[in-house]
Amino acid sequence: MFLIKYNMKVLTIKKRTLCVILVCIILICSVVGICYAVQATSSPKPEYTIVIDAGHGGRDGGSVGELGSIEKELNLEYANSLKSMLEKSDVKVVMTRKDDNGLYEEDASNKKLSDMRARRDIIRSAKPDLVISIHMNSYPLKNCVGAKTFYKINSEASLKAAQCVQDSLHYYINNASSSVSEGDYYILNCTDYTSILIECGFISNPMEEQLLADKHYREDFIYSVYCGILMYLGI
Repeated sequence: MFLIKYNMKVLTIKKRTLCVILVCIILICSVVGICYAVQATSSPKPEYTIVIDAGHGGRDGGSVGELGSIEKELNLEYANSLKSMLEKSDVKVVMTRKDDNGLYEEDASNKKLSDMRARRDIIRSAKPDLVISIHMNSYPLKNCVGAKTFYKINSEASLKAAQCVQDSLHYYINNASSSVSEGDYYILNCTDYTSILIECGFISNPMEEQLLADKHYREDFIYSVYCGILMYLGI
């Protein structure tokens, strides 16, 4: 009789131990599941895609400033700064060019056309919410200054994006225009996607060229563009 009671007591203890173990396993699984859920929500899939086009490249250096600045180099520096800022806001960024090279085929008879078509194909492949082309302006009259944004012809979305960016530039950056204009540029009108082109300033003006080449000015300028983009996207 004592043996039976002892066995029942041992069995009861074993059952309790098993229950405790099962409860612990369930709790551990719940904690692991919560951790995975938190990790998933903290790293969401980017909601927006933006193509950043650094104008010129390779043999096509673009304009050259009075102090020797080369447009293609400044364009890429500004484009890379914008890329970095947007990616911190979980925006997917696609660059048309990532280095000094052009996008033309070396054996192309018309390298400019080859280059522009390659940029068009990148935009089409990315299917972006917005295309931003970065350039530096130049004009024979050396007193011309200021940043201005151009937009895709007959595109209300492009007009809205351009105005958001230009409003931000006008607020933060000296001499930035308060208005935007339609742009008769291939990169803006070669696809159906919302597209803007920013002329960041005149490298033909020595004072503005010096500013455009300054790292701190570049960061301030690109931050202004970034704020305008966020306004347009509603982020």
